[in-house]
Amino acid sequence: MEFRHTCVVKTVGLRNTEQTGHQHDGARSVVVSGPAGEGHTREAVVKLLLEEGPITATAIGERLGLSPAGVRRHLDALIDAGEAQATRSAPWQQKGRGRPAKQYQLTATGRGRLAHAYDDLAGAAMRQLREIGGDQAITDFARKRVAAIVAGVGDLAVHAPAETEAKAEEIAEAFTDAGFAASTRKVGAGVQICQHHCPVSHVAEEFPELCAAELEAFRAILGTHVQRLATIANGDCACTTHVPLIASPAMPDTAPESSVQTPVAQPATTSTHDSGRSAE
Repeated sequence: MEFRHTCVVKTVGLRNTEQTGHQHDGARSVVVSGPAGEGHTREAVVKLLLEEGPITATAIGERLGLSPAGVRRHLDALIDAGEAQATRSAPWQQKGRGRPAKQYQLTATGRGRLAHAYDDLAGAAMRQLREIGGDQAITDFARKRVAAIVAGVGDLAVHAPAETEAKAEEIAEAFTDAGFAASTRKVGAGVQICQHHCPVSHVAEEFPELCAAELEAFRAILGTHVQRLATIANGDCACTTHVPLIASPAMPDTAPESSVQTPVAQPATTSTHDSGRSAE
């Protein structure tokens, strides 16, 4: 049985054609459609802060057709969340008399919540690595990457349900620290490790060795056969791996499907170890 979902979305910011003194020619414009929900309006405000900040509240209102109260509501929410900050305009930027107007821009936290377009660069680097060293070079790189993530996780010493479940949680914590927002959930006679975010999902679509190395590490640490039920790289909502609580011999990926009873992937709602790095 194959589980397919389309709930992973990546958003990349646009650029404006209107020049503000610090933008470059040839930039694309932000298109803000008519009345939209709060979420879409907030996205438009964030885009302006990213692409044209520092920018005044008045300028934001004029660009997006928002009332002063509407602009303040969105800016206050972003500031409260630590995603934006206000500063006073420099004297040379001031028009007319009076107190310098406040200008707003994203903070490092705000920028960190945006999707970064590093996938093309990473993909190009991986393709070059394969060209130079072949498939084995990709496999070796993937194994070293996962080994660094689970470096502090020791092998399971006792193959008992409680110990296996605890070790699965330890693995989830290690992957959460690496930005995977992982959790565990007990399902029947097993436990599922769910990675709700994958920082390299788009690269893993082309290089499945990255996913294979994770599964290989799980099997080595737990000393039992574990089964990957779903992956974000294949369009699922989470990377879900089933771990039996009763130890069974580790089997290679080439084992016939008929020899294994496929568990059903379950959404994790307990034992969550979320570091807050996932991007929604």
